[in-house]
Amino acid sequence: MNRIKKLLIEGLWKNHPVFRQLIGMCPTLAVTTSAINGLSMGLSVIFVLTCASFIVSSLRKIIPPQVRIAVFTIIIATFVTLVDLFLKAYFPEISKSLGPYVPLIIVNCIILGRMEAFASRNPVIYSVLDGLFMGTGFTWGLVILASIREILGGGTIFGINLYQNGKILVMILPAGAFFALGFLVALMNLLEKRKW
Repeated sequence: MNRIKKLLIEGLWKNHPVFRQLIGMCPTLAVTTSAINGLSMGLSVIFVLTCASFIVSSLRKIIPPQVRIAVFTIIIATFVTLVDLFLKAYFPEISKSLGPYVPLIIVNCIILGRMEAFASRNPVIYSVLDGLFMGTGFTWGLVILASIREILGGGTIFGINLYQNGKILVMILPAGAFFALGFLVALMNLLEKRKW
């Protein structure tokens, strides 16, 4: 139980991919113009990371070390293709909005890093939980960042109109992503120092 709790805390807070490790910045900054985009990308990453962790951990003893990265990439690409096709079939507007960033999950540092550092070295149950918790941490990071940008820049949240006047349009531009991310990283560091 202690190891599961440690994995949960690592994925959701201490080793947070967006606010601690600052990895996966390409989709983090690009797709967080709206909360629905952040949530959609996050759920896609959870699915890919959890499923790929399961397969890699299951096969870890039979994958030759010389080809492990290539094998990891093929496994990840399989699940990314499933996500991409699913979004195109059932959520075409979200698929169009996320654009090339769903296929780019294949080379996302979070996923390849977790395969190499964790799933290829640990039993299946811990690997799956690590994938689930890291993916969930990534998702809440995207949703928070996207919500801030959408509320301040567009006056909406999940497409619901909150206000019309006083929008800070820079927040929906790329510069707004950097401002919001910097603020959130600073806030997380402050909270960590206070040990809340």
